[in-house]
Amino acid sequence: MFWLQVVSVIPMKIYALQGVFLQYMSSICQHFRKCVGVKQDDPFRLHENSITATPRCVADGVGGWRDYGVDPSQFSGTLMKTCERLVKEGRFVPSNPVGVLTTSYYELLQNKVPLLGSSTACIVVLDRQSHRLHTANLGDSGFLVVRGGEVVHRSDEQQHYFNTPFQLSIAPPEAEGAVLSDSPDAADSSSFDVQLGDIILTATDGLFDNMPDYMILQELKKLKNTNYESIQQTARSIAEHAHVLAYDPNYMSPFAQFACDNGLNVRGGKPDDITVLLSIVAEYTD
Repeated sequence: MFWLQVVSVIPMKIYALQGVFLQYMSSICQHFRKCVGVKQDDPFRLHENSITATPRCVADGVGGWRDYGVDPSQFSGTLMKTCERLVKEGRFVPSNPVGVLTTSYYELLQNKVPLLGSSTACIVVLDRQSHRLHTANLGDSGFLVVRGGEVVHRSDEQQHYFNTPFQLSIAPPEAEGAVLSDSPDAADSSSFDVQLGDIILTATDGLFDNMPDYMILQELKKLKNTNYESIQQTARSIAEHAHVLAYDPNYMSPFAQFACDNGLNVRGGKPDDITVLLSIVAEYTD
């Protein structure tokens, strides 16, 4: 049976989850504006669904809502908390991560007091018995599966047009037609086998906009063993490296390259919140 052993850093607290053996670590770098007390827009959730499945989720609140006095982290954070609760309650089918995302979103829609905002979301679920990874990705967060130093699976970024990712949204009634909103069913889904030693990286667009895959692979090569400290150090190194690149005005980032491909003269990184979840598939021994 395969498991995910988890260590989580947010960014300095460590939560040990029992009964898992996919080694896991998260690291978060916050955009500069968070220094003035604004909550981070990139929440994540992890919860063990019993002995059968290990979900990992990230969501990224759309920052444009700040212009209207709305805290973007509230929508994405509540979406992830709802996903976590549904998993705890057993209202969750490991092979259908879109299902838990859909139920969570429609619960938010039914709130008497609307929770305004928008968010992307990425959920990956390891079925420990079948050794399959089930994924659902809506927007420009995403995941990589690395085996033998190469990317063997990668999520597809979903964009309506440049810098406008697919997103779940709740708008005020008077603006419902003017706010972009996608259905959870629009999420890109996949399912595939994983192997012992596979590295699963899940992250928000703050990572992928600033670090191309080859740089991420270079950082992952520094992971010499699978103990908690090594995974933690590697995840933090990836997030911090991306954070530095985000503020380099001369760096041709993936975001800048994408902008140029769309006819815009852009150079430099893209300052943003960066959340990195790093997991390694390992075999559970009782």
